[in-house]
Order: sequence, then C-alpha cells, then structure tokens
Amino acid sequence: MILVMLISCEHIFDTHPYDINFGGEIGINAKQMELIENRFADKDTLHVAFISDTHLWYTELKAEIASMNSREDIDFVIHCGDITDVGMSREFELYRDIISDLRYPYVTLIGNHDFLGTGDEAYKVMFGPMDFSFIASRVKFVCVNTNATEYEDMTVVPDFGFMKLESTSDSSMFDRTVVVMHAPPYSSQFNNGLCETFRQYLDLFPGLMCCVAGHMHEADVDDIYGDGLLFYIVDNAKNRNYRIMTITPDGYETEQVYY
Repeated sequence: MILVMLISCEHIFDTHPYDINFGGEIGINAKQMELIENRFADKDTLHVAFISDTHLWYTELKAEIASMNSREDIDFVIHCGDITDVGMSREFELYRDIISDLRYPYVTLIGNHDFLGTGDEAYKVMFGPMDFSFIASRVKFVCVNTNATEYEDMTVVPDFGFMKLESTSDSSMFDRTVVVMHAPPYSSQFNNGLCETFRQYLDLFPGLMCCVAGHMHEADVDDIYGDGLLFYIVDNAKNRNYRIMTITPDGYETEQVYY
C-alpha cells in the first residue's frame, strides 16, 4: 500500500499544473523576431495582424488562425496577451501548439491572466522577456508589460528604463514607432498613478504612430489622453474578430476582420 501511494504521489508531482519544465519549443519570441527582422527589413509596406485575449477559447483561436492563414496580405502577427485563463502550464502548451499552425511569424505579449500561479515564470521560459522590441521596415514595435497590479512588491510597471533605452537603441534603423501593450492606461491592470508619466515616455519614441492594446474584450479606437494619440484596442477571440494594420511610407490604415 505504501509503495502504491508513493508511486501515485510521484505521478501527481510530475503533472503539477504550474510546472514550468516544458517539453517542446521554448524561447519562442526571440526566434520569431529574428524571422520578422530578416524577412521584412526592407519591405516597403507592412501588414500586421493584432489578436488578443484568447484565454480558453481554443475553437475560436483555431478559427482565427484559419482566417489569417487564408489571407495573402499578412506579414506577421502580434498577440497582445492573455493566452491563458489561470496561468497553468497546460494552457501555455495548448496555446503554443495551436498558434504553431499559423503560417506567419508571430510574437506574444504577457497579459494579466498569464501571471497567475507561476504564469510569469512560465511565460519567460516559453516566450522570453516580458518587455521586448523588434524592427521591421524601419518601424520599431516596442512591446511593453503594463500588468502593474500583478506585482505584490514595489516594482515599477511599466518599466520606464526599458522605454527610455528603446527610444534611442538602434536609432539609425528606425524612423517610426508602434507601442504595444496588454492593458491600456487607466484600465484595471495599469497603475493609474503612472499614466501621465507613461504618456511622457511615449513622446520619447521617434515618429510615434499609435499604440495597440488588448485586455478590454472589445474592439475600439480611443484617444485616451485627448491629445490625438490613438490607442487601438484589440478584441478577444470569443467575439471572433481581429485588426490588421497596413503601414506604408505615408502612414497607416486599419481593417477590422470578422471571421
């Protein structure tokens, strides 16, 4: 009986829901960003699809991927976070296995749900740093962790040091900037005391075009600060739509795609 119990306990611990010792691909964002930067360094026009908040809506996520795969006008995809519901390892693996069917390069931000349990550590193993950037067609995409209320200590989120560094790093390689985040300013996850400071740091970026966020579970365009800087809010997968941004040398336009 004791032997049976010990074997059973070992099996339970081997399948702990928050185990971050993943099998399969890890460090995904770095590899995908390298593909993007190599493939689209000199492209005249970019077509970027933004998706967000896929949570446990796996059927809808598969339909979303099928919709994007059916198009010939997408260069890469940015997921704005909340790929899980409670940050369990199996949720990260399911997302990774489903999104791998995408025929385009993609990067994934961290959302507030992805912090639950050991989710933030799982994210870093599977995808990489929570703040990152890459450049395509002389446009820098700066992806910022804005999930401030998921921290119990005095960590300052967003990371203004990262933002300041990214505003000048590789400055000869980009002329315009798109800032992407999960939670937009003044939302439940964003430290509202830092919203005005965040806006000041956004002005450091050369040729700031717009910002993109998820979290709100709706599709919207919002001049949050009332100063003309537009925030494009990306809907969740359940509502079966995503946004494509087409960036040209003269500016950009967006398309809302329903599937």
